[in-house]
Amino acid sequence: MRFLPVIYVLSIFLLFVNCKSTHDYQEIEYKNPYKFDAAIQEKLAKDTTAWKNQISAAEYAKKGDFKNALEQWDIAFPGRVTTFSKKQIDSIQNKYEIIPAAGYIVEQAKATDLLIINEAHHNPSHRNFTKSLLQKLYENGYKNLGLEALTNGKNKDSLLNERGYPVQKNGYYIKEPQFGNLVRTALEIGFTVFSYEQTSNFNGKKREIAQAKNIQGFMDKNPNGKYIIHCGYDHVLEGKHKKWGKAMAAKLSEYTGMDPLTINQTKYSERSNKALNNKLLKALDLEKSSVLLQKNGEILGYKRNQSYTDIAVLHPVTKYANNRPNWLFSKENKAVKIALQDAKIAFPVMVLAYVKNENIQNAIPTDIIEIPNPQTPGYMALKPGKYTLVVSNKLNKSLQFELEVE
Repeated sequence: MRFLPVIYVLSIFLLFVNCKSTHDYQEIEYKNPYKFDAAIQEKLAKDTTAWKNQISAAEYAKKGDFKNALEQWDIAFPGRVTTFSKKQIDSIQNKYEIIPAAGYIVEQAKATDLLIINEAHHNPSHRNFTKSLLQKLYENGYKNLGLEALTNGKNKDSLLNERGYPVQKNGYYIKEPQFGNLVRTALEIGFTVFSYEQTSNFNGKKREIAQAKNIQGFMDKNPNGKYIIHCGYDHVLEGKHKKWGKAMAAKLSEYTGMDPLTINQTKYSERSNKALNNKLLKALDLEKSSVLLQKNGEILGYKRNQSYTDIAVLHPVTKYANNRPNWLFSKENKAVKIALQDAKIAFPVMVLAYVKNENIQNAIPTDIIEIPNPQTPGYMALKPGKYTLVVSNKLNKSLQFELEVE
């Protein structure tokens, strides 16, 4: 297994674009839809429900705070330390070839008209990975993207595809910047983005059936192009589900006659404490999102009792620089240093980056950071382009300035 020199790894993270420290600020009326760290912690301290850490994980994730989201999720769902022996690790490395996940998935997707991929709702890196697949899948005939998280029913956004970018009312999870970027990128490429969540207040087996029927209904009305479905957790499972009989993916296959390519990102999802990571993930020194291919050509999938997915993706363990996860800074995203020494505003502040010409009052930001004081710069993940940056504090004062990333 190849290891990168520490100096080289650090150099990757420390590449950044300087944002000038003097800006042309304009005071604006703005209602910040995201919570400051202190507000999340204050609510957590008062909350007496058993699921309080799940809620705080979701709040941190919604504002793009990946590290705190993982930590809160692990408090809610504590794991245990498991490891492979050195002999077992050697056996795994001899049995499997580690290959890039994106290329393998795109190649396998050519053989079907339906791809279903899941996410852990507290882990925005899963959305980032799905986004990375979109262009190649589009080039291979995938033209429609169904999102479980997209609001459906009476509050469905009928203007989303026409408008070209997501807004706050599109759904709770879609408020998170990487989910917003997934939607935005899909629309830029040319996908038709659609909702399919059940519209009645029920869960379990009925929900799986309703989701599958909603997707089938969209397919019947939109027969052109292949379909990607991005869902949460077990909805991706084929076969027989222990609680539901059949999950959404299996029901959809039953209703349409399609054999979907099903992809699981949650089985090997990382924990905040590396010691608690799945022992297979710990055994591999992954540099990029990968799948494991046996010598006989069989891919490692996921199986639980009588349910399964075709492929299991293993993502490398996140490394951080300036408290930002390394996977944010892909080939397209630059690390942009935001210095606010001259901002006449009380700190801490939240900085929200909006794509230029999108409505800052309701659009989903492309990135969010919190800066504690004027002396501490922040680092945003932005691809080249023009942006409106909003600087907002807890006293409801907000400034904006324009920024171009080259």
